[in-house]
Amino acid sequence: MNTLEEKIKGEMISDYRNSLEKNFDLAKKLIKISNEGTVEIIEKNKFSGEELLLLYMIGKCYAKEAGLTNSNGVSNAELINELGKPEGSVFPWLKSLRESKKIKQNNSIKPIEHFIQVNLIEEILSKLSKK
Repeated sequence: MNTLEEKIKGEMISDYRNSLEKNFDLAKKLIKISNEGTVEIIEKNKFSGEELLLLYMIGKCYAKEAGLTNSNGVSNAELINELGKPEGSVFPWLKSLRESKKIKQNNSIKPIEHFIQVNLIEEILSKLSKK
């Protein structure tokens, strides 16, 4: 019989790498990644502001996994610059995503970075791929 520790490790731990690999085919239909590690969202106009942020953060996870960037986190400036959206729009979207527990924010580093909740990658990609 498995110990509780073995059950937890085998069934409850969110495997970041596995999540990215499992959802690769969905992701590549929605996002592209540059050699510099920036993310391009395919058909941007199909998605809401919050959805654009989520897709960008998912793309950063793939960029990090590919060794194109050092972090899967995204700064405010990167989101504003790469998505071409004003900060007056981006900041409320970020707040809403934090409040709904879809993203986390790391305040201990400067500039502050935002991260997608890994356990939501599959759900988000599945939903957005149907748009």
